[in-house]
Amino acid sequence: MVVATSVNAGYYLAFPPSGFSLRWYAAFFNSPSFMTALVLSLEVAGVAAFFAALIGTPAAMAYVRSRGPFREPFRLLLLSPLVLPEILTAIALLFFFNLFFSGLRSLVPLVIGHTVLIVPFVFLTVTSALYNMPAQVDEAARTLGATPGRVFFRVTLPLIKSGIIAGTMLAFIISFDNVTMSLLLKAIGTSTLPIQLFDYLRLDFDPTAAAAASISVVFTLGIVVIIDRMFGLRALRF
Repeated sequence: MVVATSVNAGYYLAFPPSGFSLRWYAAFFNSPSFMTALVLSLEVAGVAAFFAALIGTPAAMAYVRSRGPFREPFRLLLLSPLVLPEILTAIALLFFFNLFFSGLRSLVPLVIGHTVLIVPFVFLTVTSALYNMPAQVDEAARTLGATPGRVFFRVTLPLIKSGIIAGTMLAFIISFDNVTMSLLLKAIGTSTLPIQLFDYLRLDFDPTAAAAASISVVFTLGIVVIIDRMFGLRALRF
C-alpha cells in the first residue's frame, strides 16, 4: 500500500492512487533535507553495526567457551537491551550524556545508543554459529601447535563468518530504521531518515513521504534478500 501510494499522480497521500507518477521519488532525491538524513542514517547504522560486530563477536566466543559461574549473568547483561523497553534505555542514555558530557553536541551519543541496542543481535547470531561449529576443530588446531590467534583467524573465523556478517547486516537494518533511540539521542540540528520522515508528515501530506518510506522498505528487504542469498535465513536463527 505504501509503495502504491508513492507512485500516486495526485498531490496528497491517497489509496488507491489516482494515476501513476514517479515525480515524488524525484522530489525525495532532490530534497536536501531527505538526502542529508539518508546519508546520516547510513553513516550511523554503518558505524554502529561495525562496533556491534567488534563487541558481539568476542562476547559470543567468551560466552560459548566459558564454564564459569558468571556465564549466564554475562549473557543476560548483553541481552538486556532486548528485555528492557527501548524508550527506557534511550532516556537513561540521554540523562547519562547530559550529566557527564553536557548534552548532545555530536553524533557519538547516537552511535553509542544504536550500538547498545544492536549488540544483542550480533551476539545471538554469532553464538548460534559457534554452537553449530564442531568443537573438535579448534582442539585439533591447538593440538597441532597453532597459537590462539592463528586458531581464530585460520580456523574459527572462516567457520563463523556467515554468522558475523548476517548479524552485522541485521544490526545495520535495525539501526537504520530506528526511531526511539534516534529521536532522543540525535545531535541538535540533525535528523536520521525515520525522524526526518516523521517531521515531514507533520507539515506536508504529499506522496514524498510514501516515496521515502518505500525506499526504506526496499532497502531493508534488499539486505534481507542478500543475507538469504549468501547464507540463507537460517543464519539469523537465534
